[in-house]
Amino acid sequence: MAEFSIKSFDLTDKVVLITGGASGLGQYYTQAVSKVGADVFIVSYDQQGWEETRAAVEANGRKAVFMLQDITEPGAARKIVDRAMEEFGRIDVLINNAGMQRRHDLIDFPDSDWKAVIELNLNALYYLSHEVAKIMIKQNSGKIVNIGSMQSYRAGKFIYPYAASKHAVMGLTRAYADALAPHNIQVNGLAPGYINTPMTKALQEDPVRSVEIREHIPAGHWGEPKELMGAMVFLCSAASDYINGVMLPVDGGYLLR
Repeated sequence: MAEFSIKSFDLTDKVVLITGGASGLGQYYTQAVSKVGADVFIVSYDQQGWEETRAAVEANGRKAVFMLQDITEPGAARKIVDRAMEEFGRIDVLINNAGMQRRHDLIDFPDSDWKAVIELNLNALYYLSHEVAKIMIKQNSGKIVNIGSMQSYRAGKFIYPYAASKHAVMGLTRAYADALAPHNIQVNGLAPGYINTPMTKALQEDPVRSVEIREHIPAGHWGEPKELMGAMVFLCSAASDYINGVMLPVDGGYLLR
């Protein structure tokens, strides 16, 4: 009988390409994969968090390479993949993490905000996945992890393009999983619940909405960023080789209610 090995979670010498991997939750994903042995190629639209992230990765004995690039620019995906291949010669994992949210009342929602959110959260994710898939098909192996949201499942009133994009990310995850499975490539998603970050500070301090959210979570509290790290390592590693087309909620049970 085959024995399970903890090495199934090991990413030693694997190359992980991550968008937005030097700030916010992306920084935690970068730290997580480097802790289990991966080198990281990080694409950012600014240099926020670069030195802190570099220090964390190097403290784990791994290499971090940064690229300053707006991933919504035409041709960005090709430039990113070319540069990553120049640096490392392979791409084992793509984490499509970069995203944004814009909030307005329905009647007042600007077309410009709709376009900006869809361009980053959906279109850029598609184009980069498309370019990386070409590399992974040649390698006959790979993992793509898309970042979803509770709004991959729920309505998202006031954040219409965000909800639309995150629903679409789930659909694209499934479509790519089906198409790439014959090439030994798994495509899954991670859907964070309500997580304690600076970005959600205003929501946590809202005396009405914060209580509503907490009471909706069976675990009874907002999640901490570190609680996403194990799930990310799992989806990037051989431990998840027979999991494909899944959007994994890490939400304290929020979707149960």
